[in-house]
Amino acid sequence: MAAAALCTACGTGNQGYTINGTVQDVEDGKMVYLTKPEGRQLVKLDSAVVTDGKFTFKGVQDSTAVRYITNTSPEVSEFGIDFFLENGNIAVNLSKENSSATGTSNNDIYQGIRKQINDLNAQAMKIYEEAMKDSTLTEEQRKAKMEEVNSLMEKATGIQKDAVKQNITNAVGIHLLKQIYYYMDVEELDSLMPQIPAAFDSDEIIVKIKSNVEKMKATAVGQKFTDFEMKTPDGKPVKLSDYAGKGKVVLVDFWASWCGPCRREIPNLVETYKQYKGKKFEIVGVSLDQNEDAWKSAIKQLGITWPQMSDLKYWNCEGAQLYAVSSIPHTVLIDGEGTIIARDLHGTDLQEKLAEVLK
Repeated sequence: MAAAALCTACGTGNQGYTINGTVQDVEDGKMVYLTKPEGRQLVKLDSAVVTDGKFTFKGVQDSTAVRYITNTSPEVSEFGIDFFLENGNIAVNLSKENSSATGTSNNDIYQGIRKQINDLNAQAMKIYEEAMKDSTLTEEQRKAKMEEVNSLMEKATGIQKDAVKQNITNAVGIHLLKQIYYYMDVEELDSLMPQIPAAFDSDEIIVKIKSNVEKMKATAVGQKFTDFEMKTPDGKPVKLSDYAGKGKVVLVDFWASWCGPCRREIPNLVETYKQYKGKKFEIVGVSLDQNEDAWKSAIKQLGITWPQMSDLKYWNCEGAQLYAVSSIPHTVLIDGEGTIIARDLHGTDLQEKLAEVLK
């Protein structure tokens, strides 16, 4: 009796999870897959047969983890959903437009956030499609439509940021932080780092984010520039300090030949360089290229005449790592004394700043 009672007590402590799902447009006998992310891939953990548009997964989960359910194999999935695999009853609906996962604490929180984001994305997509299809719109009207789209996207980003701050001590906040951290400034991130639970101390992405925050603090506006050395297109070693901190305002431009937005921005920099080159101003290009020939070819094609450097290490570029650059094009503006006075300025924002500091 004592042994039986002991076993019963053990069993009631962890009932495991049950995922009851529905899926649209999948024939009976087809499979859906429970997967986990590894790098940029989804690795299959379990599968379930679809019957009458329904499927079930059961198991026991030691700790809450982000998982995905896809309507076909991970390699060719048409649609799926990210959710939190945790013990309890989870209801999942898979569809092309409004997938959902509810029933447990983390999933309910995340679904509320997901709905807000999905609604904004749907609004933005509708406006965008109207702007592209309506041939009667003037250029000004089309521009106004795109501004509406951008406004909705900014609102969605704001919702994600707020959700991170409200949930940073749980799995939902950590998952969202991984998705949105590169849109957050150093002050926002720095205040969040001490609140991250110790359970995530060894998480690869969280470790990277914490490291990036320290680099961002070291290279934030108001700090002295951090030096690094690479090679010119001619193979000669060159340092950022060969230009920065020597009396000229220096714009460090992180770019790459394979980066479309970078190439679209270069003509603006060409005009900027013509305008300010003789006014104690210099541009230093830092390329995240891997292919030396592609880098050199782009320099020639785009009419770049300012100094260039690269270590041909792609996203492992030393300069990009030191300055916590997570997207390109990215700029760092350094005054004549070597102090960073602005970051990530482009277009009219850059022109206005340069007009201010190069009077």
